[in-house]
Amino acid sequence: MWGNRRVHVLVDFLPRDEAGSAQRAAAAGAPRMNKFQDGKILQDLETLLNSKGGLQAFRGFLRSEFSEENLRFWQACEDYRLSPAGLQKLKASSIYSQFISPDAPLEVNLDAETREALLDVMDSPCGHTFKEAQQRIYSLMAKDSFPRFLRSPHCPEALRAF
Repeated sequence: MWGNRRVHVLVDFLPRDEAGSAQRAAAAGAPRMNKFQDGKILQDLETLLNSKGGLQAFRGFLRSEFSEENLRFWQACEDYRLSPAGLQKLKASSIYSQFISPDAPLEVNLDAETREALLDVMDSPCGHTFKEAQQRIYSLMAKDSFPRFLRSPHCPEALRAF
């Protein structure tokens, strides 16, 4: 679903022999992964979001950084996308007032152009109304929050959930 936006990160706490080979592989352009001593791999944000336990650990991490609104927005957009057409206008209005409006209690970081485009379609939303905004927030989490999560104490908790 978000294949073009995957972010691969090498974790610094690999065993010395694996870290060396991982660094050589990364230098050669191979995809980076987080491999832990028990053999579990956490490769990208999409994998994390598709795991109930991983999602809970990531949410806890974001809460500790006061940026949980990004994940909540992404989840609200997923819920909206999967909603029947009859509920979309109500849900679109809720998402806009909760996350996008300038006075939103959980305002997410979107550029003015994206905000204006969303405001223009609020009267007649469709299934893809939030697609671009959702992708922007996903990309922000993948490039910013996810790498920090991998270095946090919350990451081992996520791996236990896999």
